[in-house]
Amino acid sequence: MLSFLEGLRNGRQKPESLVRAEVTRRTFCLELSKGRDVQRIHQSGINTLDIDPTEGKYLLSGGSMGVLAIFDIESIPASKEFTSKAVCTVGRSNKHVHKRSVETVQWYPHDTGIFTSSSTDCLLKVWDTNALIPAETFTMDKPIYCHNMSPIATKHCLIGVASQSSHISLCDLKSGSATHILKGHRASVMCLKWSPKQEFLLASGSQDNKLMLWDIRKAKGCLMALDQHNGEAVGHSSTALCTAHNGHVNGLCFTEDGLRLLSYGTDDRLRLWDIASGKNTLVNFGKVTNDSRKNVKLAVSTGSVPDAAFVPNTMDLAVFDLQNGELVYDLKGHYSNVNCCVFHPLFQEVYSGGNDSNILLWEPDEGRVVDLGEEKPEKQKKGRMFYGQTVNATEDAWSSDEDG
Repeated sequence: MLSFLEGLRNGRQKPESLVRAEVTRRTFCLELSKGRDVQRIHQSGINTLDIDPTEGKYLLSGGSMGVLAIFDIESIPASKEFTSKAVCTVGRSNKHVHKRSVETVQWYPHDTGIFTSSSTDCLLKVWDTNALIPAETFTMDKPIYCHNMSPIATKHCLIGVASQSSHISLCDLKSGSATHILKGHRASVMCLKWSPKQEFLLASGSQDNKLMLWDIRKAKGCLMALDQHNGEAVGHSSTALCTAHNGHVNGLCFTEDGLRLLSYGTDDRLRLWDIASGKNTLVNFGKVTNDSRKNVKLAVSTGSVPDAAFVPNTMDLAVFDLQNGELVYDLKGHYSNVNCCVFHPLFQEVYSGGNDSNILLWEPDEGRVVDLGEEKPEKQKKGRMFYGQTVNATEDAWSSDEDG
């Protein structure tokens, strides 16, 4: 670190390189928080989480009993041990509560006064946060697996909805109606995501093992179907030959720059796609167990080089290096399967939720930096270089002096 600061003073390093190095170090050095946690509100599995993108202050959660909760995750603690309290909930006694499992929640990208939730009760609700009542409700024909709003759209206010139907519905917040549908998949659509850089680009994954990209301005169908074997990316008429996975595609996440897309399938594989070419980058992540029958929420870091991917892997949260597919380490702490995770870009923290009804906070371990000269050779292989030092992401985080 001192040599890095000396480089800044001498002009050999740019100030932004210090920020990037520190963000990367924090991203790859996560551990279960020892002093902070989140109040336990849900009495059943937690399926979905979202952090508001405007302030980064509120965490929104949805559970398998239909319960919704909002937590203040930036309250200033009076002591080192602190629990983020729920500021409001939509419980089972609330007349507006979802009658079945909530599968996805999302804050409105530009204002914390609105958030959305969708459920297997076939309803997509747009909530007034202050009044805690639905301002608009969209009714689908079949149970909903996932919905998503574009984080950057200025020319449309569309919510993409994936359900047990093979069609993708687009609901317009301005008109309060479903504007049109996207046809191309041959089985239930499990997941979808809007591009963080192109407001008209939508990606979707389905039980037909396909991953499709859509330009919603085009009426002819999908823009391209992605092929795991890197055959020619073709249009709607020949998509039957293109499969992204050998199992259902039930997890999607774009990288921050929108140039790559990470997909997760029930064939126990992760695949990283180049959006410009539609090609499989062939990064090998190895086997990642995925036996979920629902949408799985992945997360990708922001600001780090390389990017880190956070993937629910049974009872663990697996952390991968997106550049080479290396499993950096597993975050262990849940007592049952992990269903969702979300990355906090301001503090390089991760929140995860699972069937054990817990929301766990994973924060950077500030002490996990080991001098390269003192590191043993076998441990060097598991480390990462920051400021000319190695960060060992797999070593025991507990101090040896606790025995005394």
